[in-house]
Amino acid sequence: MNQIVMILLISALVLVHEIGHFIAARMCNVRVTRFGIGMPLGPSWKLFKWNNTNFYLHAFLFGGYVAFPDDNMEKNPEDDVIEVPEQKEGETFFEKIKRIHLEKRKKEQEALLKEYKEEQLPSDSPELYENKTIGQKLFIVSAGVIMNVIFAVVLVIFCAIYYHKLPASAQNIYINSPDDKITSNITQYDIRKKDKFVSINNMEIKSLYQLTFFVKNSKLFDSYAQEDLVEYNLAELKKLNTGIQDIIPSDTLLLLPQTKPEKPLEVNKNVVIGLEKYRQDGVKLFDNQIKLRDEVYNKKVYKTSSEINLNDLAYALSDTYKPLEIKLLRGDKEIILKDIKVGKEGLLGVQLMIADLYTETKTFKDIIFKSCDYLYSTTTMMLFSLWQLITGKISVSDMHGVIAIVKVGGDIIASKGMLNGILLTAMISINLAIMNFLPIPALDGGHVLFLMIEKITGKKPTRELGEKINNVFFILLILLMVAICYNDVLALVTKKL
Repeated sequence: MNQIVMILLISALVLVHEIGHFIAARMCNVRVTRFGIGMPLGPSWKLFKWNNTNFYLHAFLFGGYVAFPDDNMEKNPEDDVIEVPEQKEGETFFEKIKRIHLEKRKKEQEALLKEYKEEQLPSDSPELYENKTIGQKLFIVSAGVIMNVIFAVVLVIFCAIYYHKLPASAQNIYINSPDDKITSNITQYDIRKKDKFVSINNMEIKSLYQLTFFVKNSKLFDSYAQEDLVEYNLAELKKLNTGIQDIIPSDTLLLLPQTKPEKPLEVNKNVVIGLEKYRQDGVKLFDNQIKLRDEVYNKKVYKTSSEINLNDLAYALSDTYKPLEIKLLRGDKEIILKDIKVGKEGLLGVQLMIADLYTETKTFKDIIFKSCDYLYSTTTMMLFSLWQLITGKISVSDMHGVIAIVKVGGDIIASKGMLNGILLTAMISINLAIMNFLPIPALDGGHVLFLMIEKITGKKPTRELGEKINNVFFILLILLMVAICYNDVLALVTKKL
C-alpha cells in the first residue's frame, strides 16, 4: 500500500511539471493540442476536451507530456491507409479476428484524423510555438522546472505547518542491548543501555549509515592488504625464519609473526554521508592469497601443504582488521572504547535504538526560515552529488531510479510516517528540476541551450538537425534509464534496498 502511495506521489511530480508547461503555453497564447497524464504506452483513454486541448490518461503513469500543433506539422494520419476486407461467407476464425482488429484500427485512425484536422493551424498562426519570441519560448520550456521547484517549496511549507516540525538531518543512536550474534569485542567493555554514539575514529556520527559504514569497512578480512603492513610482515617472516627463500617448499614448518591490525579507517566527510564513493585502501588479494590468509590467520606456526610464495604469505598475513575507536556519551560522561575488533560478518554486536531529530516549526518565522534552510541544505547536497557523479567520484553503478525510489519511499512512509514521505517527494521534485534543466538535448535544458545559441548567433538550427540531435540523446537517455533500472532490480534482488 505504501508503495502505491509513493507511485501516486511521483506521478504527481510529473503531472505538476507538465502543468507548468501547459500554463506557460496558454499564458503566451500557444495552443496546446494534447495534455497526457502518463506515457502513451499500453491502453489510453480520452478524458475530455477543453479549450482546444484533448486530455488523455495513459495506463503507464510514470510520465506526462504536452503537445503543440507544431509537433504534428509533418505527420499526416491520411498517409496511413488501413484497408478492411469485406465480410465474406466461410471466413475462417483467424480471418474474422483479423477483420475485427482492422475495423477497430480504422475507427481509431478516423478519430485520429478528425483530431488531426482540428489541430491544424496555418504556418503563420500566432498560436504556434514556433512563431513566438525567444523569450516566450524560454518561459514555456523552463516552466516545468519552475513548477517543480514551486511544488517542492509548497510541500515543505505544508509539512512545516501541518506537522509543526521538519527533520534536522541527523539521528541520535544509542546502545539498546548486546546482540545474540556478537561479532566484535565491544561487549568486553562496560557498555550500557542508552549509551549514545558520539564518534568513531574521531568522525562525528550523526546517522545509522555512518555507523554502519565504519563497522562494515573495518571488518576482519576485506580482501585488501596495506603495503606498509605487507613490508612489515615480510621482514618479520625473514627474521623469524632464518634463510627462508622466496619460494617455500611443501611441508615446510614456518614461524608466523603475531597478527597485527591494519591502520584505522580514515575517510573524509563526503564519503561517510554517501556523497563520494569509498575506495579501498591497499592492494586487492588474489584468490590464492585469500585461501592462504584463511589458513594462517591467528596461527603462530604453519606447515605448508604445497609450494607457496613468500610474498603471497606476507600479503595473506596483512589482511586483518582495522581497529575502531568509539566514543560514547553516558549522561555527561564520555567513554572511549579503543581497539574494537569487528569480525568478518561486519556486525558490531549490539542492538541499537535510533531517534530521528526534528526542529519545531510552530511560529510563522520558524515555518519560513526553517523551510528555506531545509530546502537549501537538501538542494546543496543534490547539486554536490551531481558534481561528484560528473567528476567520477560516484559511479553510474551507484545511481538508482524510479523502482528504488518507490521501494525506499514506501519503506520510509511505513517506518517513519507520511511526513518523511512527503518531504522525500519534495526532494525528488527538486532533483527532477535539476536533472531536467541540464543542458542536454532531449531535456528541457537542451531546448534552453538551443534557444540561447539562437539568441547569441541569430541563427536557428534546422528542424531536421534539431530532431536528429534530440533523437540521439533520447536514445542515450533511454539506455541510461535501462542501466539505472538494472541497478534498482539488482539492489532489490541482493536485498541492498
